[in-house]
Amino acid sequence: MWPRILVRISLLGLACNAYHGMYIPWYVRFVKVDKMSISFEADLGDAVRDAARRAGKGLSSWLAEAAATKLRAEVLEQYLDEWEREHGAFTAAELEQAERELGLRAADSAA
Repeated sequence: MWPRILVRISLLGLACNAYHGMYIPWYVRFVKVDKMSISFEADLGDAVRDAARRAGKGLSSWLAEAAATKLRAEVLEQYLDEWEREHGAFTAAELEQAERELGLRAADSAA
């Protein structure tokens, strides 16, 4: 039961925050780690290493967070596309309200 819950939590991007810095003895025994080899263009590789260093994270941890962020964005996009198919496109007023509430247009509203 626990490993499945932790894996679900990590897919939502919460495991890094919820368990960061905590030692959970049984966690290591149940969580599968998928080792990969990846290739980047040199400039992108340098930028990724620099970003991980600035964040105070290891390269694997930084890349895992970036991948999880991308996956969450894709799921959100799919959800919103489905919502619009069922309910119609968002109105300009709805989009403006969402931008305000999410703080996406803070610079524009200050002008």
